[in-house]
Amino acid sequence: MPQIKKVLIANRGEIALRVIRSCKEKNVKTVAVFSRPDATAPHVVAADESVFIGEAASSESYLSMEKIISAAKDTGADAIHPGYGFLSENAVFAEKCKEAGIIFIGPKPDAIDLMGDKTKARELMAKANVPYPPGTESAMKDIDKAREIADEIGYPVLVKAAAGGGGKGMRIVHDSADFDKSVKAAKSEAKNAFGDDRVYIEKYLEGPRHIEFQIIADEQGNTVHLFERECSIQRRHQKVVEEAPSSVLTPELRKEMGLAAVNAAKACKYVGAGTVEFLIDKHLNFYFLEMNTRLQVEHPVTELITGLDLVALQIDIAEGKDLPFTQDDIKANGHAIECRIYAEDSSDNFLPSTGVLHRHRIPAGPGVRVDAGVEEGQEVTINYDPMISKLCAHGVDRKSAIRRMLRALDEYEISGVRTTIPFCEFTLQHESFVNGSYDTHFVQNYFTPVVDTLHKNDNQEVISIVSSLLKGRSNEAEGNQKSVIAEPSADNWWKNRTK
Repeated sequence: MPQIKKVLIANRGEIALRVIRSCKEKNVKTVAVFSRPDATAPHVVAADESVFIGEAASSESYLSMEKIISAAKDTGADAIHPGYGFLSENAVFAEKCKEAGIIFIGPKPDAIDLMGDKTKARELMAKANVPYPPGTESAMKDIDKAREIADEIGYPVLVKAAAGGGGKGMRIVHDSADFDKSVKAAKSEAKNAFGDDRVYIEKYLEGPRHIEFQIIADEQGNTVHLFERECSIQRRHQKVVEEAPSSVLTPELRKEMGLAAVNAAKACKYVGAGTVEFLIDKHLNFYFLEMNTRLQVEHPVTELITGLDLVALQIDIAEGKDLPFTQDDIKANGHAIECRIYAEDSSDNFLPSTGVLHRHRIPAGPGVRVDAGVEEGQEVTINYDPMISKLCAHGVDRKSAIRRMLRALDEYEISGVRTTIPFCEFTLQHESFVNGSYDTHFVQNYFTPVVDTLHKNDNQEVISIVSSLLKGRSNEAEGNQKSVIAEPSADNWWKNRTK
């Protein structure tokens, strides 16, 4: 049984820091890799060693398999943790690690390949008796036949890319007259995003909710689920607010879906941490959506309600150890919520908002966890994902978790970029979220951003004026004692003005 002594983290930002922290608690040495813009990033400073791997473009750095494997060999790392995104669900990379004699902390290449192809996954789920939405079981080969299937199952339908995810290569078709052009657009987008233009058709569900089950499995075939996460608050098919457990599941439905998730994992001989995602319609019928063969962004809410360290478990499993618990041993404690704090302008269609974090003061206190990948004074660039941090709150029940999250959001101070903090506050105070009746259409059904009647830079101008006045008062103070006065937070100022 191998013992992992040094892990190279093939990632950046908050997830790289997250992995480093668990490694340190296990007395495992760490190696960070970084691109030129990330030379002084927190994950680089936190690691025991760091290796420069290229320029800003991901293709020249974080997606370069050769550079990452070379960095692992040069530093004597015996394992690679891929985090999420980048190469985390790349079967070729997992195979190359194996060929190089380096442990890939994740599932086997065959499982990644199988579950990464949506049509292959649907075919496998059919054999495992895991329900999936009506539609084409495999990739579309004949558009006329696909149109017949769409007419048969009824509109609206979804045209979806067979490879990849994140909302790319996806089109909702409401009428047969739009079918052909929607397929053409989806195939083109899928080709550009994934190099694969295969698409398939499935029924678009009414009032859908996005529920996912965290599973974990060892090499001996022991597989369990760690309960569910509700991920229905999304923009552009990407999650912004997640919670665990879901407010809509009954104990009976939770048990049924958990069993389906475990069966899905067993069907592909899965090893490690993964997520089986489902859609639930308004009648509480559930359908397989996809399986993510990696750690999820929102894994902290599962850790908060179970008390487990998923990264530590990933490392133990990669060493060949048995799971230290059975399904009956796992208990859920309280309720947890995660808000993704993106550098985006929610008042302007969630467009990216890049710039320097002039102020970044994170909330604290009981039940609050912040996984941040950037620090005050650093720049949020266009090169990578615009996430600043993941803010999590845990309470004894859902009401207390919501109150705690609202308190934490109010404490959070960021200036220099616009963020999703106002949107998260809006969401957690909205009646449909509070009573748990929301679905994946929350943004389009309820969110009406406050229109900025001033110029977008006016809030920064006001801050400059106030700062100048404060500095003037400080200069008038008697004696030579320096007075340190905090500059107002742009986002807090904006929030207070629009409340």
